[in-house]
Amino acid sequence: MSQDPRATSAGNSIHMIRSHLRDIPQVPLPENYTIRPVRADEGALWTEIVLAAEEWLDLSSDLFVQEFGLDLQSAAERCFFILNDQDYAVGTISAWYRHDYRGLDYGLIHWVANRPAYQGLGLGKAGLSFALTTLAQWHDRALLGTQTKRLPAIALYLNFGFLPDLEEPGAREDWQGLKEQLKHPALEHLDL
Repeated sequence: MSQDPRATSAGNSIHMIRSHLRDIPQVPLPENYTIRPVRADEGALWTEIVLAAEEWLDLSSDLFVQEFGLDLQSAAERCFFILNDQDYAVGTISAWYRHDYRGLDYGLIHWVANRPAYQGLGLGKAGLSFALTTLAQWHDRALLGTQTKRLPAIALYLNFGFLPDLEEPGAREDWQGLKEQLKHPALEHLDL
């Protein structure tokens, strides 16, 4: 029997869609935190943050180039660092793009990561608010990918209006399990 191609050590890969970019929850950064674009020479710093935050996946030290190298000009407008009051980069989020997901153009929430010491402070929530607002400049809808073991992240995305993409093979089974684990109101009336 072959392994499910969606399976990772962080659970099965899933996608979530926000069908519009209206009514984005506005969540400010906590006091003494700021956000700024990633500069062209900061790929290693971006990768450092993502690697520090990642508890399941074995990622390449060349991840920034793999993810954004084909469009570094857009990376300077769409990838962001969250900084503490010492201008130390503690988190990252990207307002990226996917021009042909099932034939449609989507803004892509990509690589949401905060260093472990800075998790649980509301930076992910504020970063997601910022990134969605940024995406609304260029796109009408948003997409993201995650894995089924990332329960706090999935709950955050549901709180921001993302819903499961149920068209993928195995998605209904994955979301049935998530519905039972999360007990989130956005999933209560989902026909699984």
